[in-house]
Amino acid sequence: MAARTGSAPARTARRRTAAVVAGVLALTAAACGSRDTPDVTSPLVDAQPAAVIDSSAAVAAVPHRQVGAAPTMRLADGLLPPTNRWFSGLVFGDTAQPVFPMPLAVTVTADGVAVGLPTPVTSADAIIGAASQDVALDVGASTFEVSAYDTASVTLTLRDDAGSALGTLTLVQGVPWVSYTAAADQDVTVSVAFSGTVPTATVDGKIFALATDGTLDGDRLELKAGQSAAVVAAPQTAPGDDAQETLETLTELALDPVTGTTLAHAVADDTVSTAITYTTAGGGETAFVRMAHQQSAPAGTQTADCSLGTYATVYGTVDLCRGTAAAWTAPTLRPAGELDLSGLDEAQRAELAEQVRADIAAIPAAPSDTYFGGKALYRDTNLLVLATQLGLDDVAAPLRTQLTERLVEWSQADGCTQREARCFVYDDAVRGVVGLTPSFGSEEFNDHHFHYGYFLYAAGVLGADDPALVDQVREVMDLLAADIAAPTTTADFPALRVFDAYAGHSWASGFSPFADGNNQESSSEAVTAWNGLGLWAQASGNDGLAGLATWLLSAEADSARAYWTDIDLDDPALEGFDHTIASLNWGAKRDYATWFSPEPSAMLGILVLPMSPVSGYLAQDPDRIRTNLTPVVGAGSGTGYDVMFGDYLLMYSALAGPQDAADALVAARALPDSRIDDGNTRSYLLASVMAAGG
Repeated sequence: MAARTGSAPARTARRRTAAVVAGVLALTAAACGSRDTPDVTSPLVDAQPAAVIDSSAAVAAVPHRQVGAAPTMRLADGLLPPTNRWFSGLVFGDTAQPVFPMPLAVTVTADGVAVGLPTPVTSADAIIGAASQDVALDVGASTFEVSAYDTASVTLTLRDDAGSALGTLTLVQGVPWVSYTAAADQDVTVSVAFSGTVPTATVDGKIFALATDGTLDGDRLELKAGQSAAVVAAPQTAPGDDAQETLETLTELALDPVTGTTLAHAVADDTVSTAITYTTAGGGETAFVRMAHQQSAPAGTQTADCSLGTYATVYGTVDLCRGTAAAWTAPTLRPAGELDLSGLDEAQRAELAEQVRADIAAIPAAPSDTYFGGKALYRDTNLLVLATQLGLDDVAAPLRTQLTERLVEWSQADGCTQREARCFVYDDAVRGVVGLTPSFGSEEFNDHHFHYGYFLYAAGVLGADDPALVDQVREVMDLLAADIAAPTTTADFPALRVFDAYAGHSWASGFSPFADGNNQESSSEAVTAWNGLGLWAQASGNDGLAGLATWLLSAEADSARAYWTDIDLDDPALEGFDHTIASLNWGAKRDYATWFSPEPSAMLGILVLPMSPVSGYLAQDPDRIRTNLTPVVGAGSGTGYDVMFGDYLLMYSALAGPQDAADALVAARALPDSRIDDGNTRSYLLASVMAAGG
């Protein structure tokens, strides 16, 4: 969860851009440690090197220590703890939480499972689709555990009082039904009676079907071992309003249950592509919903039939499709470590040089926790880049020495045997890296990508032309990279810990102890994390990892606009929401709120900081930038930026156009020192605005 009380990082760095094409990444049994590898053909084909991070030596080198208390885990032996997932609330904590595999809500009950189709309720400051228990199956269960998971699906094994398996429950992102397969002969009690040729029931105006090869009699269901039942939620709209025909189609598809999913991705010059393949027991097609960021199909792939109807969700109206794979594209965003200062005139360069010297002279003592300590490395690395770009060798050289010493200290593998800060340990219980001193719940695996992206950024910039430094810090930097973005599951790390390929973005809460699912606040810091990963991959010569990072960076940036900064205000599912941004997104709701402040400037600021060199992704709609800023700082070029995150908001405003940048530059010069965030400097503020105007 993006819990934070201050701000966020700042700057960027430099070096080679390396045009890398990401190899296909199939998250299968090796990648997720959970399922057999399906025999499927990916709709994406790419022959570039696969991403690999060799972190085993680093795991052995750092101290093994549990910093936070390990929570209760409902997890089968042999599976790595799935922190930061849409379904983490099922696994961790004393009480299992509802989860939200789009478009459904699923709650594990005292005796089985309840399936619901949330009805979004919109108010001025929130869009909420709370879990509903529309159809419940009582299978006589008393306990459960997560027994398998992969890219977009999770399987639960339900057990009786004696511990014997009653059956398995499979939840799949995008699929509008939940499937239960009996492990032994049993009678199931259904909470509502189903009837008709296609067994249906209506609950609170919502239509459900029950697809089964067992024997159904109203609210009684007899299943033999190996037989299954699926609770299917009908779309609210169907083609030609023929709901019966649509239900027949969905019921037929649900009788061939999804057994797993795989992921593939590729990077091209203009677009990155993502594909999730749904594997069914019989090898047939299935149904899945298509979200706002999934609208553009990759060239050369078979387009799914998305005419089966629609659902209203907290993320807007989603289309129901039929096929074997969901595939989509996003604009390619390349990692970047420096601003383009080529458009600055001599007066601007002179002004900037004077400010850089002043800021370097005033660098404060570096914090020791992993969030603010990482931010400070990031901030000062950007100062170094500016000093180098401006030819200020007399101040750049000592700053580089200082930064190198700080980074090397953080990268000392056995550092935590000598001190209680500025070092990292490996948590054997939760299988991941925790930094000392932790902050914002990082010992509970919150926000790791926000924290570690800053370290990777600094290492990528400083190491870009210093191979000796890369070798010196490689062990721990690869460890941080593996913690947040291991390409495949290993004995030490789950694959892509924080990134949800179906949703197109990361989740920030480690254990997700919430009834509204997982959440993420600072979409821009998530983008910054993948930029840092990409810069480190380039500096360390890991082309496969660089491709993976480019895909992550591009996908996260696209979803950040779609669901945080540039939400579709014309979607009827959002009618009544009084804001142009959603600052805190959950599985089941979207808030105009933050974890740390009620200030309007905090709502927008947390979505744009630290305004790094890749922040141009925010500039695609100049009018939207101005619209987003108006309720925060007012219209025009006034003095409304004397607010929390005013520096970042000025940098954001400059992306709207030349006149906006000119106005922002005037305001940036006058901004009080107190409004320069601890992850930023006035130098970088001025440079960013000048570069935008050039």
